[in-house]
Amino acid sequence: MTHFPVMKIEPLRIPFSIPAPSGPLPRFVSAYIISTPGSLTLIDAGVVGSEEIIFSHLQRSGRRPEEISSLILTHAHPDHIGAAKAVREATGCTIAAHGADRAWIEDTDRQDRERPVPGFYQLVGGPVTVDRILEDGDTIEMGEGLILEVIHTPGHSPGSISLLLLPDMALFSGDAIPVPGDLPIYDDPVASLNSIERLMAIDGITSLFSSWDEPKEGEEVYWAMDDGYARIQEVHEVVKGVLADRPGIDPAELTCMVVKEIGLPAELANPMVTRSLLAHVRALQKA
Repeated sequence: MTHFPVMKIEPLRIPFSIPAPSGPLPRFVSAYIISTPGSLTLIDAGVVGSEEIIFSHLQRSGRRPEEISSLILTHAHPDHIGAAKAVREATGCTIAAHGADRAWIEDTDRQDRERPVPGFYQLVGGPVTVDRILEDGDTIEMGEGLILEVIHTPGHSPGSISLLLLPDMALFSGDAIPVPGDLPIYDDPVASLNSIERLMAIDGITSLFSSWDEPKEGEEVYWAMDDGYARIQEVHEVVKGVLADRPGIDPAELTCMVVKEIGLPAELANPMVTRSLLAHVRALQKA
């Protein structure tokens, strides 16, 4: 838990699993509560059922779930919007997200058709209406002199956003920054690299709050960005090498070969990774 004079940033680590042939694949996602004396802002909602973790935490902290005035979604993927419907129904909060991901938030059946994820309906509680469409450069007033600045960081998804808390210079990056040793999951590696470059160019970031990594502070913030950037480059070079040796390779075979080459267990060769690798193939074709 990070303490500030009139504000707290409270990370909530939410465990879940994705079905896999070898058995459930354990994962986690982080949601964040920004707490001020007058209101609570929730960044991402985790998977279905996560409202119980969120609300229990608030009650232990002496706050009420009904104090959540806003839920900001960094993007539309199931481990971020899964409990959004339940949170909205329990609190009446407004929901904000980037317009490029709005369709998948408001129509989860469409998301499942267009981006199949194993166990999708075990992760998502249903669609929810987006009340405020966020664009790059928008600001969200938090009270107590605090402002969230919206930074459009596409790549992981078209509407992925990061949020810079001012004046404290704490950055919430969603899934914009990959974690070395974890699954490469993004729709556009070139856009992802551009987005990370943009975040790296921001001077003075004090803390980094990612959805799929532990919070970072000080120099570790920029090291994490460097590592995420290098991971995408590594995957790109591996895909390039495989295609050079095996032009026209089947996507499933490509996935198995790349997963092995980048040091991941064979059971992680799943459709989500294939989607990312095919994005690398398209980037190479355009080069």
